[in-house]
Amino acid sequence: MLSAIGLIELTSIAKGYEVADTVLKTAQVEILTNRSICPGKFMVLIGGDVDAVKAAIEAGLETGGSTVVDELIIPNIHPAVFPAISGTTVVEHPDALGIIETFSVATIIEAADAAVKAADVQLINVHLAMAIGGKGYMTLTGDVAAVTAAVDAGVEYIKGKGMLVQKVIIPHPRKEILQDKI
Repeated sequence: MLSAIGLIELTSIAKGYEVADTVLKTAQVEILTNRSICPGKFMVLIGGDVDAVKAAIEAGLETGGSTVVDELIIPNIHPAVFPAISGTTVVEHPDALGIIETFSVATIIEAADAAVKAADVQLINVHLAMAIGGKGYMTLTGDVAAVTAAVDAGVEYIKGKGMLVQKVIIPHPRKEILQDKI
């Protein structure tokens, strides 16, 4: 089980591959995601023990230089974050719905981790930048008070970065708004 994650978000796809190679050569870490994201950015998401992730991210930041948009290191990541990123969480009847939208992938992962650690909520989805102009958003559910506390904690954690787009809390949402229909 991974005890920490780290992420570097870059403006250059080519530099992203170089950063991924650097982090893997620096420490015993695992690549969780290594891909281009909208709009022409790249992200390298790694996991491992805390010291390895810190060392790898430091080396990656040096390699990335001026192409780095954002970065994160989260020791003791909450285990609910991984299924939400992979989109495997299923919620049949949401009580209240909380949404946080950010300008970067790193900040949405930080907000999701802070939110789920702050209150008794269930993460539904953590969407990482594809087809939304490089932004990230997360959805979570629980009772209204818990969702409010979780959203506030997520926003508080990231507000100093200036990356918040919007936060919304919807008491008793219609379940249809969480279903993709085409």
